[in-house]
Amino acid sequence: MIEITGFSNYHIATIMIAEANMEQADVFKHELITEMDSGKKQILISFENVQYIDSSFLGALVASLKYALTIGGDLAVYGLNENILNLFEMIRMDKVFKVFKTVPASYEDGWIAG
Repeated sequence: MIEITGFSNYHIATIMIAEANMEQADVFKHELITEMDSGKKQILISFENVQYIDSSFLGALVASLKYALTIGGDLAVYGLNENILNLFEMIRMDKVFKVFKTVPASYEDGWIAG
């Protein structure tokens, strides 16, 4: 479901599905946590392939962020389409996650936890 790519001093997790919904939420969370447990603690999640996201998947995303923060990591997102970005803003998820339009050059470029 996700493809991990090393980039600069963090990793990019590209979501490889168009509809991020309840059916995929648990698998997504498990894969992301597995990657964090293997040492990839700073992860930028790419939504470039995602056309739709539901509340269950958002819940998995928030749970993954909580886990990342407990192990000294961080998650951020990028590549949100207009509808998903509007949803993030409407439910204030843009205050919870750092949201980027493009890939930042490094982890230090504005998305350090805290």
